Amino acid sequence: MDYYRITPQELGQDAHIPILKLGDSGEVFYELAKEMVDTIRQNNAQGRRTVFICPVGPVGQYPIFRRLVQEENLSLRNCWFLNMDEYLGEDGKWIPKDHPLSFRGFMEREVYGCLPPELLMPPEQRVFPDPEDLGRIPALIRELGGVDVAFGGIGINGHLAFNEPQPELTPAEFAALSVRALDISRETITANAIGDLGGAIGAMPRRCVTIGMAQILGAKKVRLGVFRDWHRAVVRRAAYGPVSAEFPASLLQNHPDAKILTNANAAKAAY
Repeated sequence: MDYYRITPQELGQDAHIPILKLGDSGEVFYELAKEMVDTIRQNNAQGRRTVFICPVGPVGQYPIFRRLVQEENLSLRNCWFLNMDEYLGEDGKWIPKDHPLSFRGFMEREVYGCLPPELLMPPEQRVFPDPEDLGRIPALIRELGGVDVAFGGIGINGHLAFNEPQPELTPAEFAALSVRALDISRETITANAIGDLGGAIGAMPRRCVTIGMAQILGAKKVRLGVFRDWHRAVVRRAAYGPVSAEFPASLLQNHPDAKILTNANAAKAAY
């Protein structure tokens, strides 16, 4: 695993996923927001719809996105935002929107609720994977003609959305996984508890519903932002390690237009 020691200066050389090295986290978030706005603007000019897969993590791009949309008076009426995932309660249904971890609640408060109504897409174009209708998003993507860009981050164990590692599967089998409900790994629960609940592991949901690898890998472009201390190892394993269902982000090595955007902190050698 010598790739963990790749220096910041060498990072990106001979990488199997292109890496854009930036300064602080704000630059990473700006580039993600700019790609969103540029894609929408171009599609609007051509009379085409825009389809994004959107994360709630990273989220720093959304305030910048809101500002750029309002500065340009950019219409989102022909946009479809397909969110990556959501936590589930013990009943197997979405956690309530007012739960502090709810991704649906976050998007309503921090994105849709902060934009002028005349620029917003209709509510039916703001979509989350539904544990009671797992086939909706795959069918919708086919109907819409595909996803323009899948945005996201990378989990500590390499997960994309909540596609947790399944080392018993081949890369091809893992790449074919679609929308589903599943158990969240202990690594993800721990990392998310530290980041979102002050370390309250016992209060974390144990189940989730997620867009599948098939939907992410099927997007025309994939753009991932990394910026945390532990992303130093993650970005190196994703871009230089073997392609394996044990580390889901590694499957992007086979994607025709994937890119990882890293700040200076995550570009540092892991050890």
